[in-house]
Amino acid sequence: MNAPNPQREPIIVTERSAGRTRFGLGERLFALVIAFVMLTEVVVYVPSIANFHNTWLRNRLSAANTAALVFAAAPADMVPADLADAILTSVGAHTIVLKTADTRRLLAASEMPQRIDDTFDLRTATAMDSIAAAVRTLFTTDGRILNLVGDAPMGARFLEITLDETPLRMAMIAYSINILLLSLIISCVVAALAFFALHRMVLRPVRRLTSSIVAFGDEPENATLIIAPSGSQHEIGVAENALATMQSSLVRELNRSKHLAALGLAVAKINHDLRNILASAQLLSDRLAELSDPMGRSLAPRLVATLDRAIAYCQSTLNYGKAAEPAPQFTRVALRPLTQEAAATAITSSGKVEILNEVPDDLAIRADAEQIFRVLLNILRNAVDALETAGPRPDAGAVVRMRAWRERDRVAIEIGDSGPGVPERARARLFEAFQGSARPGGVGLGLAIAADLVRANGGELSLSDTPAADLGGALFRIALPIANGERHSRPA
Repeated sequence: MNAPNPQREPIIVTERSAGRTRFGLGERLFALVIAFVMLTEVVVYVPSIANFHNTWLRNRLSAANTAALVFAAAPADMVPADLADAILTSVGAHTIVLKTADTRRLLAASEMPQRIDDTFDLRTATAMDSIAAAVRTLFTTDGRILNLVGDAPMGARFLEITLDETPLRMAMIAYSINILLLSLIISCVVAALAFFALHRMVLRPVRRLTSSIVAFGDEPENATLIIAPSGSQHEIGVAENALATMQSSLVRELNRSKHLAALGLAVAKINHDLRNILASAQLLSDRLAELSDPMGRSLAPRLVATLDRAIAYCQSTLNYGKAAEPAPQFTRVALRPLTQEAAATAITSSGKVEILNEVPDDLAIRADAEQIFRVLLNILRNAVDALETAGPRPDAGAVVRMRAWRERDRVAIEIGDSGPGVPERARARLFEAFQGSARPGGVGLGLAIAADLVRANGGELSLSDTPAADLGGALFRIALPIANGERHSRPA
């Protein structure tokens, strides 16, 4: 049975993805700023050109008012024709008409226009009227005749002049060109400043992130390619910290996967021979039952059971790595005999550690007996190894104690010891494979397997934050579903 060795798909990095793109964020930002400034200028330009249109017409009307005063003050037909034409030329009008309360008087006329193309009354024009009139003037052809109406001097009702719109249109075109050139200059200046500022604050850090992601994607197992956060407190700084954390986690997970693959390959090589050796030992142990020594006959069943378990464990050694642990076979399991068997198996020949079993006789759980035995054995062996290696706490004997009681619909099991406890560095990842070993030479699989088995049986395995009472060492708690009909309460 081989350990999983998934093939990682190659990451294809093109020249465009590894370096700067032809139209990257900087170029897009520059173009967008110019577009936005030009759009803003268009919004400003529309009322501006309408105001220019009205101002130009008011100037002509103001000149016409002065001319009207001259013509109105002079006796009839006393203004020479040459002077009248000169005045009309300076005003830029073909005719000047004064409307009083009773009469409509033609004050001067160079030539009577054959048609009137448009009429615009400055007295009542709204903003929309002015914009519409300016658009008509700007986008029409030359030679249009406009009838302009405005306020009149000397208490008259209004003054009316006719004029050619061509000079007005040419002036509006020149004004529009000037506005366009000024807008382009402003857009380029603003875009350059915005690009410079955002390049330093955004684009350069983003390109650094992108380069790190691309380089790390090529060699995800290379820890030297992990990005070094800049320490900034803005959003990109937070992204750098998150990327560094993610890359570090990925490196650890890849190394862990390599470790699992190597472990699976090694176990697969020794699995066959180890099973044969254990099978031979099992055959030899059967002969112990024929001995006349009472001690040998009493130890023979226990030795046979231990060898049976060893063979079964050897057969399923790779189950953890392949996530193929068999489903629990739930039965009613008497807890005390199970804990007694686990304690007897965990005790070593040195006899330095005493295991106290304070589990009640009448307490039962609903679980897979073999899997819970493995859980208890793992925890007990860890406690025994810790006591034999590091020794008990001062003024305490080498003791491991098991207790159990009912809590509502579950059974709580406590396994505490008088050892030095679990180091703080190992607590955070205590139940993760290859991460939580708290003793030298430990692999870090026992508690990970135990936690998985307890969860599979509908329970929970945890390390208490407080030391074991009267012992002062590590304290593990297991919660499992209770068998129907149990009524045992927590001991005092």
